[in-house]
Amino acid sequence: MELACSSCSSLRFSSVLTHQDTAASRYRKLPPTSPSCKTANFVLKSSKNLSSSAGFHIGYTNFSKTRKYRHISIRACSQVGTAGSEPVLDKLSQFKDAFWRFLRPHTIRGTALGSLSLVTRALIENPNLIRWSLALKAFSGLIALICGNGYIVGINQIYDIGIDKVNKPYLPIAAGDLSVQSAWFLVLLFAVAGLLIVGINFGPFITSLYCLGLFLGTIYSVPPFRMKRFAVVAFLIIATVRGFLLNYGVYYATTAALGLSFQWSSPVAFITTFVTLFALVIAITKDLPDVEGDRKFQISTLATKLGVRNIAFLGSGLLLANYIGAVVAAIYMPQAFRSSLMIPVHTILALCLVFQAWLLEKANYTKEAISAYYQFIWNLFYAEYLIFPFI
Repeated sequence: MELACSSCSSLRFSSVLTHQDTAASRYRKLPPTSPSCKTANFVLKSSKNLSSSAGFHIGYTNFSKTRKYRHISIRACSQVGTAGSEPVLDKLSQFKDAFWRFLRPHTIRGTALGSLSLVTRALIENPNLIRWSLALKAFSGLIALICGNGYIVGINQIYDIGIDKVNKPYLPIAAGDLSVQSAWFLVLLFAVAGLLIVGINFGPFITSLYCLGLFLGTIYSVPPFRMKRFAVVAFLIIATVRGFLLNYGVYYATTAALGLSFQWSSPVAFITTFVTLFALVIAITKDLPDVEGDRKFQISTLATKLGVRNIAFLGSGLLLANYIGAVVAAIYMPQAFRSSLMIPVHTILALCLVFQAWLLEKANYTKEAISAYYQFIWNLFYAEYLIFPFI
């Protein structure tokens, strides 16, 4: 009986060692590419020696530990391999973030909303002419507008690095997250891609309007012109590009794609006038958070000349006049506008504007309050385009 047990134990112990040797031999085939792998190899060899000189219990215990260390080692080797790819992923993520900031997202949203709103309005007015083939053309037009927007805001950042380090240190070039060479590559890519898309899809007239927009955006920022130095000229450029050219150009291109000749309808005339004046307000108020840097680099703006408080009142007053004009237009032209929507919505937006101006006054025109006010102005801009197709 005793012999039988001893024999049985021997067989079991031998089996354990055989499995352990097999596991160890398998593991030795793993390349020692990391300290974790080497550590695991040492543990396996040590456990094998211990099991050979001790009893069955110790051998079984070390075999269990060997399996555990093997899993740990595989995991460690896998993590080391993954870690090698992390810098590439980090660089891609950083570039994506810098690229998005380079595009100035609030301007992209305004451009995209404006074009989509005008296209939607044209389709609502001519529902019988809607074709699915127009979707691709509309999408290509949107990409061209975003490229044009990217070129204009990008060229401005390239020539405003010093000012942006004071006024907008979060912008990618000023923050050192995007090199000047990369920025030049992006703006040239935007310009070429936008021109190609427009030239191929929208004909010579729209292409000429697009070129005019790029030209005005260039002389706004690039020496020796640098028209942003002159307050009145700068306001007119911004109002022309974001107000007239965008609205007129998109609506004209849409009607041409539908096979119609261009005609000014009351809603389109309204939105073009409304947004042109709104763009003028944006041009005025955009300098409010930048007074410190503009004074340092001797950039003359109304904000540096007249003061932040006066410009905030001027911008709020012009926008208030805009909203009053919208309400009056709805009252006197009920056949052209949906008064039940146009009057209450613009009244509410006007009251929100007055409240925001009061908050700015109450905060004594701190930099944080000025930034919040300027952001609110853009939100009102988005809101106008959101409601336009339905008025």
